[in-house]
Amino acid sequence: MADGVVVCLIVVRLVKISAIFAAMQTEGNTLKDKFDSIIFDLDGTLWDSTGNVALAWEDARKQVDYVEEAITVERVKSITGMAYDVIFEVLLPDLEVAKRDHFKAICAQSEIDILDSKGGDMYPGLAETIKYLAGKYKLYIVSNCQSGYIETFLSHCPVAEYFSGHQCYGTKGQPKAQNIKDIVNDHQLKAPVYVGDTTGDRDSATKAGVPFIFANYGFGTIDGGAVATIGSLGELMELL
Repeated sequence: MADGVVVCLIVVRLVKISAIFAAMQTEGNTLKDKFDSIIFDLDGTLWDSTGNVALAWEDARKQVDYVEEAITVERVKSITGMAYDVIFEVLLPDLEVAKRDHFKAICAQSEIDILDSKGGDMYPGLAETIKYLAGKYKLYIVSNCQSGYIETFLSHCPVAEYFSGHQCYGTKGQPKAQNIKDIVNDHQLKAPVYVGDTTGDRDSATKAGVPFIFANYGFGTIDGGAVATIGSLGELMELL
């Protein structure tokens, strides 16, 4: 198939998804039977790994002599949801690039090692909710994390088999909006919805032309732009 035809098909699909989004914004009707798939953010939506990530990054900090400020849970929570490269630019803005990249690499390995062993805290109701939703929808994960992180989550997740695919920043270095589009296009989703907990999640879903459900139990706040808000993961069973 010619590249131009592929692009046209993608544009048509995104326009249709955007039209569904606009209709839901104005109708105020139930969201049941509106979607064929759900794409989840990971941190702050499906689990909270900030305690063990802080532990891993602090362990990494002790391996170098050029990062002085301790890595705390509060600092990790403040940057959760950002692209992995941006995280370290925000945490260490005055550190020269070579050292920042070196420290980032140490943190990434330490993080995967510790999370492989300890995991994170699954949000209450995750297993029950995912099993229920998988009976009605195709389920996916898109996160701004590094490569290997989603796989680590899935290795600890009691219902990993219900997720049909995933994409992350570390795979191609793409922004979240493009990774959402890739999931939509690669899996030929007709009416997806994205569930996340930050303004960045909302903005990424909007750019991808996908409706957004805000998980207000996570790490962020938003000022509108969601088709619904949930106070716990289990509320998705009633909403969808």
